[in-house]
Amino acid sequence: MLIDFGGVEENVVTRKEFSMAKAKKVLKKETIAVIGYGVQGPAQALNMRDNGFNVIVGLRKDSKESWKRAKKDGWKKGVDLFTTEEALERGTVIQYLISDAAQRSYWPTLKKYLKAGDALYFSHGFSITYKEHTKVIPPEDVDVIMVAPKGSGTSVRRNYLAGVGINSSFAVYQDATGNATDRCLALGIALGSGYLFETTFESEVYSDLTGERGILMGALAGVMEAQYEVLRKNGHSPAEAFNETVEELTQSLIRLVDENGMDWMFANCSATAQRGALDWAPKFKKATLPVFKELYKRVRNGEECKRVLRSTGGKNYKEKLDKELAALRDSEMWRAGATSRSLRPNVPEAKRVKSTKGVSGRGKN
Repeated sequence: MLIDFGGVEENVVTRKEFSMAKAKKVLKKETIAVIGYGVQGPAQALNMRDNGFNVIVGLRKDSKESWKRAKKDGWKKGVDLFTTEEALERGTVIQYLISDAAQRSYWPTLKKYLKAGDALYFSHGFSITYKEHTKVIPPEDVDVIMVAPKGSGTSVRRNYLAGVGINSSFAVYQDATGNATDRCLALGIALGSGYLFETTFESEVYSDLTGERGILMGALAGVMEAQYEVLRKNGHSPAEAFNETVEELTQSLIRLVDENGMDWMFANCSATAQRGALDWAPKFKKATLPVFKELYKRVRNGEECKRVLRSTGGKNYKEKLDKELAALRDSEMWRAGATSRSLRPNVPEAKRVKSTKGVSGRGKN
């Protein structure tokens, strides 16, 4: 159905419009092979299994941690848990859910297993949109579809278990069977999407890479660090700086935005907070708009794609990533955050952080 989003009509599919019963009818004869068990794989596979769909999981022979995790989640070797190649032989819907860099390197192998009439499914437009870099060019006799949940795999699973869904975008890149759209929508409903909105592979990857590097992760982390640093250098304690930077946002204000929007959050804060927010929001927009424009340009021209493939595809990438994440985790701000989270009333005593080593009342300088 067409839904008005701020004056622009968009094609949106709801659970009422495309029911679970209809999804099961569309996918009745399909074997859904989930390739990869890292970020999105576990959540989508488990949600579809719980909803009664025929799902199998395919893993590399040498991926010990993934096999261990999959078995813990109840997948049984030889029944619904196989090597990647075995799963590809059995699947009619191939959910390609390994990392973008891994998709490029494994594509020559996967392509050999695609049969006429199969559906090749993605949850990200990366490999198809940047095909000149990834070399992922599907044969013409398979459907190429995408359902992209607008949240992490953890959130996809948590929301499903809580009885709500994560909204997803959907797209059909290639309709070889004439049934690609129904297959796509059925899979979106099967994994528990709240609703699905139509997009293209290209539009999804441009918005997704911009969002991840921008407000959803990169910009959020950077702005938090900047404010925390200013507060600490002006004599505020770690507890005060963290609470004014992160805790109040995540535990209070963002929830008000979620409920009814930014204006409603502003209206439910003090007059002093309102005035300050309204005055300073344009300043932050002016300061960051050039950065977002540069970011989008790099996403669109493929520079960010090349950066991802060059760095994440390296042999020692995991070691480098662990060091970067450790540096973030061990920074004063996020150590203060660990302490703050441990003090929330609803956190069981046994799970509380036992040490606040390194968090003092003085700055680094």
